[in-house]
Amino acid sequence: MALGVTALLPARGAAAPVVSDAATGGVTVLFFLYGARLSAREAWDGLKQWRLHDTVLTVTFVLFPLLGTAAHLLVPTVLTPQLYQGLLFLTLLPSTVQSSIAFTSIARGNTAAAVCSATFSSLFGILLTPLLAAVLLHTGGGISAGTVLEIAEQLLLPFAAGQLLRRWIAPWTARHRAALALVDRGSILLVVYSAFSAAVGGGMWGTLSLPRLAALLVVESALLALVLTVTLLGGRRLGFDRGELIAIVFCGSKKSLASGVPMAAVLFPGAAAGLMVLPLMLFHQVQLMVCAVLARRWAADAPAAEAAPRPRPRPQDAPRTARAR
Repeated sequence: MALGVTALLPARGAAAPVVSDAATGGVTVLFFLYGARLSAREAWDGLKQWRLHDTVLTVTFVLFPLLGTAAHLLVPTVLTPQLYQGLLFLTLLPSTVQSSIAFTSIARGNTAAAVCSATFSSLFGILLTPLLAAVLLHTGGGISAGTVLEIAEQLLLPFAAGQLLRRWIAPWTARHRAALALVDRGSILLVVYSAFSAAVGGGMWGTLSLPRLAALLVVESALLALVLTVTLLGGRRLGFDRGELIAIVFCGSKKSLASGVPMAAVLFPGAAAGLMVLPLMLFHQVQLMVCAVLARRWAADAPAAEAAPRPRPRPQDAPRTARAR
């Protein structure tokens, strides 16, 4: 939807800086809400599952970048150099927070582990993604400490503020969960619209063709299938139980649009940011569709004790001693 709207009505002229500022504000709100939703107790309890978090971080920041680097073999026959750069950039990003938790919950996996693992991945990514980009993407100006600091200001500081204020605003966020979910999605769409408006203004569609986009979609589908297979088989081999395995698969296979777009705006200013996040946009849609199917299938196959709600005891089922009284 964002791509279609941007193609027809990109933000140009005086509207462009207004949309850009609004997108920055949207990212701030998004990560503030992430911080407000994660309780310190959940984070502390989640730290105890270090094997699970290590597995997710290894898949996110080691396996994915290795596969992204290997995709260079597809240039220029399958992917253009620009599309390859965008594909490699998406492999460097942290996991999502919102969808990883949602799919783990639907599949009746270990939701608490998913909350902590996805959040840790997002926070580690604030530092690791720019460093990996500096090494693997070979950007012209390099990536300085100021770049990392700017990304931290946009993502980490709002998260920390949400954590500090959680004691007072957590009940309010719990009561307005549905409305805040709309704020989350609206913030992401606004960020995407801003990035693609700059890319359209820079002539992005003139450098791409439908066959190239189709080839990119096939490559990304194969990438996701490979990572899903590795996380599933690897998690079983490492001895994780069903709930932990589900959390690993969903947290390890995701790439964050909410983190990736603002990072691209900092790392690749101007129209380049839109072209860099195009592979991420496509991958985001593919991962949502595939993981939705997996989550429903796992939910249907959940053990009866987990899938069925526990019935309330009837009066005739009460102990005899209670009835005697």
